[in-house]
Amino acid sequence: MKFIHPLTLALTLGSSIYADDRQAEFYLREEIPTPKNEVLELGSIAIMPDRKIAVASRRGDVWICEGAYEKDLSQVQWTLFARGLHEPFGMFYRDNSLYLTQRPEITKLTDTDGDGRADLFETITHYWGIDGDYHEYNFGSDPDKEGHIWVVQCLTGSSKASPESPWRGWAFRYSLDGRQALPTCSGIRSPGGIGFNHVNDCFYTDNQGVWNGSSSLKWLKPHSFQGNPTGNRYAKLLDLEEPPNPQNGSRILIERAKDPRIMPPAVIFPHGKVGNSPTAVIYDSTAGTFGPFQNQVFVGEQTQSQVQRVFMEKVNGIYQGAVFKFLEGFRSGIVPMRMGEDATLFVGGTNRGWAARGGKKFTFERVRWNGKTPFEIHEMHAQPDGFTLTFTEEVDPTNASNPASYQVAAWTYIYQKSYGSPEVDPVTPIVKSATVSPDRKSVRLVISPLTLGHVHHLNASGLKSAAGKTLWHPDAYYTLNEIPDSEKKR
Repeated sequence: MKFIHPLTLALTLGSSIYADDRQAEFYLREEIPTPKNEVLELGSIAIMPDRKIAVASRRGDVWICEGAYEKDLSQVQWTLFARGLHEPFGMFYRDNSLYLTQRPEITKLTDTDGDGRADLFETITHYWGIDGDYHEYNFGSDPDKEGHIWVVQCLTGSSKASPESPWRGWAFRYSLDGRQALPTCSGIRSPGGIGFNHVNDCFYTDNQGVWNGSSSLKWLKPHSFQGNPTGNRYAKLLDLEEPPNPQNGSRILIERAKDPRIMPPAVIFPHGKVGNSPTAVIYDSTAGTFGPFQNQVFVGEQTQSQVQRVFMEKVNGIYQGAVFKFLEGFRSGIVPMRMGEDATLFVGGTNRGWAARGGKKFTFERVRWNGKTPFEIHEMHAQPDGFTLTFTEEVDPTNASNPASYQVAAWTYIYQKSYGSPEVDPVTPIVKSATVSPDRKSVRLVISPLTLGHVHHLNASGLKSAAGKTLWHPDAYYTLNEIPDSEKKR
C-alpha cells in the first residue's frame, strides 16, 4: 500500500476552509480569539465552574478562558495558569484542581494561594516508560465511576518492530491518588483520543498503521486485546497472560475466531473516505439541545478538520455501528473536544507540523445548534438479513420504498504488520426490498449478502423526505462484527 503523508494530502486538498453549503442551516461554528502572541496548539480542554474553560497546549501551557460562552467573543479574557508541561492530552477539573495526562506522568495542578496561577504540581503517577521518542504520546480520560483515569499509551515509534519503553502499547487505569495502576488492555498502536459513551464504556481512536488496516474507534473492554502485538512482551513484567499473537496477513474475523480476546474495531473509519486521523471521543450529553443525536458519539478528525458522528449498538455483546460525516470547516486539525454549558461544543486545533485541511497552525472554536433539524439517517441497526434505518424526519414513502434509492458496497482489510491495508475482499450486496414503517420514520432494508467482518457502505443519496429534502449526509459506513440471530424489538 502506498502511504500518503498527511502534509502531502493537505496540500492536495488545499489549505482553504472546506465546509458544505448546508452546514450553516443547522450549526453555527465560531472562532474564539486566542491570547495575542501565543502559540496555542490545543491538546486538552476542561470545563470549570463559573463558565470558565481551561485549555492546555501541546507545548505545555495551560490557560483559563473567560467569556467563551458569550455572544460577543471579542470580550474573551485569558489568564495564564501554568507553563512547563509536556504535551498534555487529556485534562479535567475536580475539587479546585486540574488533572492532566502528559507525556511523562499524570499531574495535579492547584492554585493554593488564589492568585490565578498554579503553584502546586503533584505527580499522581508516572508508571509507564518513556524513551524520548517523538511518538510516545499518552491520552488520558476523565475519571470513570470508580475514580480511575484511563490512559492509552502510544508505542515508541510509529511502526517499530518492538517498543523501547515499558508498557508502551497498553491501556491502563490509574486511581486519582496514584496508588493503583491497573493493566487493562494490550494491543494499542497510535491513539488520537479517549473517552466514554453514555453508559460509561471506554473507547479510544487508533490510527491506520501496523496491524491497523484503517483508522477506527475501539472499545477498551477490560482484558481485551486491541489488535497490535508490538507491546505484548510487557505482559511478563506482571506475570500477566500472554496476549494473542495474530497471524500476519490474515483477517481480524479469522483471528478473532481463534482467540476471543481479540476485540475487533467497533467502527472502522475507511481511510480517505471518512477521515485520516481520528482523535477526540465524546458523546452528546445535551438531551437534545445540540440537535437530534442525544447519546451518540462524536469523534474529532485531525487531517480533515472535521467532526464525525457515530451510532453504536451492541450485538451479541460486541459493539458495532456506523460512522457518518457531521461537521466541517474547522480552521485547524481537531485534537480535543468538549461539550460545555448551553450545549456548546468546544473544539481545539493544531496541525503539529502534520498540516490539516483547515490551514491554520492552531485554533479554538465553538459550535452551537440553531434549532433546525437536518434530514439525516439517525440510526442504522443491523438485522439478520439487512439493516433498519431510522431518520430525523418522515421520509417520502414512495421514494423510500424503492430499492433503487439505496446502493451498498462492502469490503474488509488485511490484518497485517505492514502499514495499513487496501480495501480487500469486495462484495456488492443487493437491496432486495425496502419497507417503510407506518410512522414513516424508519425503513427496513433486506440486503443480500450480509458479510461478517466487512464494512458496509450505504449510500442513500436518492432518498427524499416527505417534505422533498435530500439527506444532508447520505453515506453511512457500518462495521458488521456480529449478525443478529433473530429480530429484536428495539
